Amino acid sequence: MRKITSVISFINSWRLKHLNEREMLLILSFAVGLLSGFAAIILKNLIYHLGKLLTQNFTSYSESYQYLAYPGLGILITVLYVRFFVKDDIGHGVTKVLESIANKKGRMRAHNMFTSIISSTITIGFGGSVGAEAPVVLTGSSIGSNIARRFNLSYHTMTVLIGCGAAGAIAGIFKAPLAGILFAIEVLMLDMSMTSLLPLLISASTSASLAYFLMGSAHHFDFQIDKAFNVANIPWYIVLGIFCGLFAFLFTQGNLYIEGRFHKMKNPYLKVITGGTLLGIFIFLFPSLWGEGYFTIDQILTDAGSNILNNSLFVGFKENKFILIGMILLIMLVKIIATATTTGSGGSGGIFAPSLFLGGMAGFFVSSILNVNGTMVPARNFALVGMAGMMAGVMQSPMTAIFLIAEITGGFGLLIPLMITSATAYLTVKPLLPHSLYHMRLAQRGELITHNKDKAVLTLLKLKNVIETDLRTVNVESTLGELVRIISTSKRNIFPVIDHEKNFCGVVLLDDIREFMFDRERYATTLVKDLMIMPPEIIAPDEKMENVMKKFSDSGVWNLPVINNRKYIGFISKSTIFNAYRAELVRFSEE
Repeated sequence: MRKITSVISFINSWRLKHLNEREMLLILSFAVGLLSGFAAIILKNLIYHLGKLLTQNFTSYSESYQYLAYPGLGILITVLYVRFFVKDDIGHGVTKVLESIANKKGRMRAHNMFTSIISSTITIGFGGSVGAEAPVVLTGSSIGSNIARRFNLSYHTMTVLIGCGAAGAIAGIFKAPLAGILFAIEVLMLDMSMTSLLPLLISASTSASLAYFLMGSAHHFDFQIDKAFNVANIPWYIVLGIFCGLFAFLFTQGNLYIEGRFHKMKNPYLKVITGGTLLGIFIFLFPSLWGEGYFTIDQILTDAGSNILNNSLFVGFKENKFILIGMILLIMLVKIIATATTTGSGGSGGIFAPSLFLGGMAGFFVSSILNVNGTMVPARNFALVGMAGMMAGVMQSPMTAIFLIAEITGGFGLLIPLMITSATAYLTVKPLLPHSLYHMRLAQRGELITHNKDKAVLTLLKLKNVIETDLRTVNVESTLGELVRIISTSKRNIFPVIDHEKNFCGVVLLDDIREFMFDRERYATTLVKDLMIMPPEIIAPDEKMENVMKKFSDSGVWNLPVINNRKYIGFISKSTIFNAYRAELVRFSEE
């Protein structure tokens, strides 16, 4: 460890003499892309081989009772690993990345560079119905953050390297460099200046190249376009987009509700028992819910969609088209519960893969209904396009969805329907949910950094850093004479009024008493409580800056008191916020 520290110190010294921060960023973006690519490949292979080891004796035409035990066992091992070894919350990977950018100046703990790989391997390898992408995004972003910290780089550069890690992780696990870049821009909301874009290009291309070198050139899914895009099917692609948007709303709300129910369980082992039991039953009944679900997507994309009932109690019904359609919808609904149950009970994983699974099933469902009714549409094309539509709805990132699906399937020939369905799904869900599942928790706390630079900078400002505590207070029972003596030693024109217990009572403004403050006859008879006024608004010490600015705008004043349980804390002035905003804007926008 000392050798590593000394090497970094030497590189830092050399860098300060020979490289500026922008040049260093380009070099480090290559390193981050390489490391995040390795992380993605390692995670992908670990999950594959663990799942293969556990299911190698399963058959296609009989139920496997191990399904009842494996998912719960995986969640239990994950919980024990996190509780006794990690000792930190590593769930909701993408949300944690966004939270570190908003609240922790981009600083992420070093253990995030590997702990999510281990926990998600256990959860998904044992059948947890979630995806590996969010954990590997957390891993890649943490690599970028910790490298930036090691080289003492600025906040702006650190956020770019965090984005590079996320882009590299997506590019590596999917062999999809364009999708990795767009993910960093759309989901992590990185600035689209050349300062950010060029490092993202380097990281994503490096990671994807590594994946091609180590994993071969095959696409993530086996798909060949056998039926070209038909303009006559545009209305049905729009219908598919609407269905995906509505189902994305159901998926998001269902996740929040079910995870909320698990959160109310204070005993972690009760969560594991409840979640593991439910998940085991779900996967026993519908084995297609096992793990990431990519095998099921492969079946649908190769025109073997009826095999989703293989290895289950319902395998005998797969030739009945009407029962199959009902089963598709039922599996989609249960998938929502299975995903939320996995994460809510302590498992580690994300919503990326479930979105792709649900999208493929949505396309299969819509096309099956149309084909049963005599409107012949290509089911494989609809399944592929549905994957983009569902992702655009769940993640609210249509560009990422379009190019990811095109890259992982080679389906660029279906670019137009991909665009139509993704845009329709996004427009359908956006009025219902202003934020994606990734962003919703932060948005509810007012901590979401967006592409709007003003809002982003306000999010970065912390209220405690702009509270002024140098104002002279005056007791509510004081006389005008005592107030004048306080005024004579103060440089401010506003005076908070408090009682003997330091409860806030109001304020005295110098402008309000200027005309009679030198009338000595009133010094003993006029009391402060007769001169004070109540401010139009008060501010809580934990209030978000965006809400503070709204209060200033609505009230039209320049100073507002900060009160906590009636106790006076200090004052905030609009001019102080503006000064802090300008300073933060310079730091946030530095190139």
